Amino acid sequence: MLHDKISFMKIPRVMSTQHPDNVLLPFFAENQDMSGDDEIQEAYYAFSHLGCDEQMWDCEGKEVDDFVVRKLLTKYDHFFKQSKLGKDVFLTVRVPNPDVEKQEAKVLLETLESIPRSCDAARLFYGNDIPPIFEVILPMTMSHQSLNRVYHYYKDFVVGKQNQPFYSGDITISEWIGECMPEKINVIPLFEDKEHMLEAHNIMREYLKGKDIKHQRVFLARSDPAMNYGMVSAILCNKIALQRLRRLSEDTGVKIYPILGAGSAPFRGHLTPDTIDMVLEEYPDVQTFTVQSAFKYDNNAPSVLSAIDKLKSSQMTRGYDVEEDRCLNIIDKVSVEYKMLIEHLAPTINHIARFVPRRRMRKLHVGLFGYARSVGKVKLPRVISFCAACYSIGLPPEILGVNALTEEDIACMKDMHVNFMFDMKTAMSYFNEDVLTILPDEVKASLKLDWGGYKINFEHKTITSRIIKALRDKDNVNLQNMLVEAAHIRRFLG
Repeated sequence: MLHDKISFMKIPRVMSTQHPDNVLLPFFAENQDMSGDDEIQEAYYAFSHLGCDEQMWDCEGKEVDDFVVRKLLTKYDHFFKQSKLGKDVFLTVRVPNPDVEKQEAKVLLETLESIPRSCDAARLFYGNDIPPIFEVILPMTMSHQSLNRVYHYYKDFVVGKQNQPFYSGDITISEWIGECMPEKINVIPLFEDKEHMLEAHNIMREYLKGKDIKHQRVFLARSDPAMNYGMVSAILCNKIALQRLRRLSEDTGVKIYPILGAGSAPFRGHLTPDTIDMVLEEYPDVQTFTVQSAFKYDNNAPSVLSAIDKLKSSQMTRGYDVEEDRCLNIIDKVSVEYKMLIEHLAPTINHIARFVPRRRMRKLHVGLFGYARSVGKVKLPRVISFCAACYSIGLPPEILGVNALTEEDIACMKDMHVNFMFDMKTAMSYFNEDVLTILPDEVKASLKLDWGGYKINFEHKTITSRIIKALRDKDNVNLQNMLVEAAHIRRFLG
């Protein structure tokens, strides 16, 4: 069976993504907001020039390109003849989740229906049945039932219908339109909220039942949990989830390959060309790391290539053991404090976020704050715009909520997150005390600023002081240009 072949294929180490956290535009971008053919060329560039072995293709919140495989193979045939799509390099589709994105729900069905057509295009190109797309990512996964719906809809309705006659006594669908391949797809859950990240092992245990699956990829978000619960909470949720997934693998014999969705900002994972060694030390039990747009475009090409080579030459190993009870206690404390601060900061953040350049054509994505009743009516922009807004006023989001930590908690964090102090000191280099003049009293009284040993980035501080003054004066004329200017210094937008 075709699905059995998939089980023995290599598991990608470096996933290029379309996260719009970049300041600089790539040389091939035709517009400020990348879309369409720009992203086709981006996928080729990630494979051919940067050496990434996987490209995430986002069908969530944008117009779907059902012909991405055909476009790649016909436009860049010289490359894909040598590096086979689906065997050497991989295209993995992120689909909408109907549980939370009702207006986009049918895009899921359209995307699944397009997979056999992509396989036909590859068959014509390669002369074999290696599927170019055989995995899909389900964001905001909350249950094994949702994963099973995607799995079975494809297996039973997209492919399964081929054996049905058009009407009684007539030929089957496959006899008329041809065989539909692959027979099955792998469904990768993306866990983005605290509750389900901590339950990922149980959700996966149920999903794996009754399936002949040799390996399973599991995607753990790093950015959205940070925006919803604070950076410390996000880190510890990741650590616990990885530990529990490791135990699940040991219990079931199914090899679990985690994916970590880390961005360049410390708040979002601190994965940059300069921090590769530190991230590999921090997350030895992650198989696939995301290199997002800032990683690819806001750093010089030699450092990007060297970093990707280093990721690909390293191997996933056993992760560290963490004290779960202690972690959960810290998560609870920080989350409560962080959410209180965010409720006070939301009006300022939302105002500034309007001036953050988009970089990608996307429809509005409602984050967890849009659904979570525990934070009342507070809604926030997407996490990249959220981060850009905070950094741009000299308020690194990493420091929000950490005032809840005791000295003992901080010592514990240093043990469980070996780069904790490095992340905090990097974040504090973007702090500007002028921000205290525009913050609500409740926020000013709750900031822990004594992290010792950090060096202020004075170039960044100069620009953020101008931004703060513009906000005080209600002068929005040059705000976006100043936001971009500050982001250039950080080498990430948000």
